[in-house]
Amino acid sequence: MTLGNVCSRQFCMGGVGFLLVISGLMFGMFWTEIFTYMFGKEAALTPTSKTYDAWKTPPFPLSFDIYFFNWTNPEDLSNHSTKPILQQLGPYRFTERPDKVDIVFHPENHTVSYRRKSDFWFDEEGSVGSLDDEVTILNAVAISAAAKSKYWGFLRQKGVDVGLTIYNQPLAVTKTVDELLFTGYEDDMITIARDMPSFFGDDVEVPFDRFGWFYTRNGSADLTGTYNVFTGTDDIQKIGKIYEWNYKTHSGFFKDQCGQINGSAGEFYPPNLQDVDTISMFSADLCRSMDFDYEKSEEIDGILGYKYAAGARSVDNGTLYPENKCFCGDQCVPSGVMNISSCRFGTPVFMSYPHFYGADEFYVNQVEGLDPQKSKHEFYMTLEPNTGVPLEVAARLQVNMLVEEFPNIGLYKGVKKTFLPLLWFEQKVRIPSELASELQIVPTVITIGHIAAGVVFAMGFIMLCWLPTESYIRRRNVLKPTTAVHPSKALHSQIKAIDPEHGVEMKRSPEISPLIEKSPAKMVATICDANTAQKS
Repeated sequence: MTLGNVCSRQFCMGGVGFLLVISGLMFGMFWTEIFTYMFGKEAALTPTSKTYDAWKTPPFPLSFDIYFFNWTNPEDLSNHSTKPILQQLGPYRFTERPDKVDIVFHPENHTVSYRRKSDFWFDEEGSVGSLDDEVTILNAVAISAAAKSKYWGFLRQKGVDVGLTIYNQPLAVTKTVDELLFTGYEDDMITIARDMPSFFGDDVEVPFDRFGWFYTRNGSADLTGTYNVFTGTDDIQKIGKIYEWNYKTHSGFFKDQCGQINGSAGEFYPPNLQDVDTISMFSADLCRSMDFDYEKSEEIDGILGYKYAAGARSVDNGTLYPENKCFCGDQCVPSGVMNISSCRFGTPVFMSYPHFYGADEFYVNQVEGLDPQKSKHEFYMTLEPNTGVPLEVAARLQVNMLVEEFPNIGLYKGVKKTFLPLLWFEQKVRIPSELASELQIVPTVITIGHIAAGVVFAMGFIMLCWLPTESYIRRRNVLKPTTAVHPSKALHSQIKAIDPEHGVEMKRSPEISPLIEKSPAKMVATICDANTAQKS
């Protein structure tokens, strides 16, 4: 092999090895981003994407469980030595089939607008009780009218007092589950307020002709407003993030940053989640966003997921987190409830986790019959971290109303200030097994990509190191030291090497011949003697 061929071989192997090392290194460092890019091309929301149908109408029905707190001693509300005694009833299970309507894509800013609509059917087999069960509960119509007059003048407050008296409004009402939920019930106070708005004042808004906690929600798209969310076509990290709600980026129901519209709309979450992240979700029912903090890693159907829980920060009013003070509204209360009265037409509604889980003991100690438990009452979601796909979601919230004294309204004179639980609901969803089996491939693909990157890097490293190692071994053999020979013996060896008749094995001459130590004349004489001996 010529010197040119050796150099060419060394150059080729070195170049290829260098390229493999760089490729393996870059591929390993950015494989997650490469996968995210490829995943984003498939997952981004468009009218023709694979995710569109499942986003518009989930491929499986959802269960919606509702629990009521039956108030057994409403006559004792003015007795400060006795607490309200509550008895939990339910669950009353409904099957929900959600859908999205009025869908309009906006390619110019990579968003889509839509409204939500759901149909509900009562699941008698999955329920503990029937729609005909009677429940004694706080009279929400009366307390709403009284709370609305809280900052009015004396005469207007007395007008409310007269209305409550004329129409025999009680502290509590006993209604069927059906009436309290979707069907609703008629109330004289609602009728007079709608027919004679001047009776309470033109600034009093009465949006419904009946009262029910989920009245007009069944089959309607009017209650949750219009959403505008990012489709992820320009940046998959933004997919599902809400941009506007009711055509605004600020709700107007809370001050400063508390009213800012942000977080996921609930269907999509960003990929490449970390175990230190905080994710947000916007809820139209709360008119605000909730934060979920990373809690732990857990397996769901063989898939590693990150569990994010809505903790104390989401239901704090500035007591624990000063930045949440703008959620207080017109009154700041201990941590544990969310004041959403501003987005409920002034009705004193305060949301919490069921049984006041995670709230200040102040709330639990106000009533009897509650038993907060993490496993039953925590609000959390578990997401597959590489794709952001929800593996399990348990959405749990409780509706409470503030009952307090209104000096100019006889019905509430002398009552103790109490945050009274009325009902709580749960929607728990787990990824179907057939979808879980497809999602199990994702971590495998991520791992295979990193292994492939390691193999490519190792091959390149070996190629870079092979030729230098081979050359080093060859030079070491060539330069291996030999036994020192006296100059005279070296000359004798040289003579033997050119005189084969003596039967001496030919040997390699010393690198420095002892002949060069002689004078030119002696060197010539020695060579001539050798030639003469060969001829003879």
